Amino acid sequence: MRHGPAVRRRKLGEELRRLRDRAGLTSPEAARLVGWHQSKVSRIETGRSGARPQDVALLLEVYGVREPQLRQLLEALAENCGESGSRWWHAYRGLLPPQYRDFISLESQACAARTLETTVMPGLLQTPEYARAVTRVMLPALSEQKLDTLVEVRLARQEVLRADSPLALSVVLDEAVLRRAVGGERVMKEQLRHLLEMADLPHIRLQVLPLGAGAHAGLTGAFVIFSFPNIADLDVVVIDHLASSLYLERKEDLTEYTAAFQRIQAQALPHKDSLDVIAGIR
Repeated sequence: MRHGPAVRRRKLGEELRRLRDRAGLTSPEAARLVGWHQSKVSRIETGRSGARPQDVALLLEVYGVREPQLRQLLEALAENCGESGSRWWHAYRGLLPPQYRDFISLESQACAARTLETTVMPGLLQTPEYARAVTRVMLPALSEQKLDTLVEVRLARQEVLRADSPLALSVVLDEAVLRRAVGGERVMKEQLRHLLEMADLPHIRLQVLPLGAGAHAGLTGAFVIFSFPNIADLDVVVIDHLASSLYLERKEDLTEYTAAFQRIQAQALPHKDSLDVIAGIR
């Protein structure tokens, strides 16, 4: 169990080590070819230190990695390990806590996300008014200007659903989320309308977990499983708390949460029936 940057450093190092092995190179040989001390290669591969995107690009050249998508993913992973570069959320560094920036960076790099929500709408599916109401309750001392900025960030995150290769999003919503009138009736009706509209997109699968389903594998709380292109071992589970986030990246944890999500999906209503329930509540 680690914080996000440590998770990505370790996973980046593991993948670079795998690619080095695939290229038939030892650690000292790789270091010699790129003009480094062997200890630098070792620190990167063990996740003890981060790697700059240009360092990763140099190693990938030496390892003969030509796949554009893999190169782009690993270089982006390196960029976000150190919170450097020009990602859009870096403009909000002074306002966003590190764990939130880290969550956004994972979300932006993922190709798929599976999420169970038991209390609020997923951030990627929130309307501006709903996002404002949730943020205001969570951070009551926030100024109006900062509140506006956080809502702006929430909406910017949603661009991953409109990209040329959009995030594949699978959501299971506890029915209580649909019935909790966050922001009042008008805000909630618009939120449910937006939810129905987004659920029509081919890359979004939405299921409602009815109250009548009883106990389920997600009773301990919401979670997200992020998956990444080309490298299954980069998958990570994120569990949010009020003031922090936990990142679970051991294979045992991923297996457990993946199985739990599948069981929850089996208890939830099918996509079409879920949309009927949402429309009825609205």
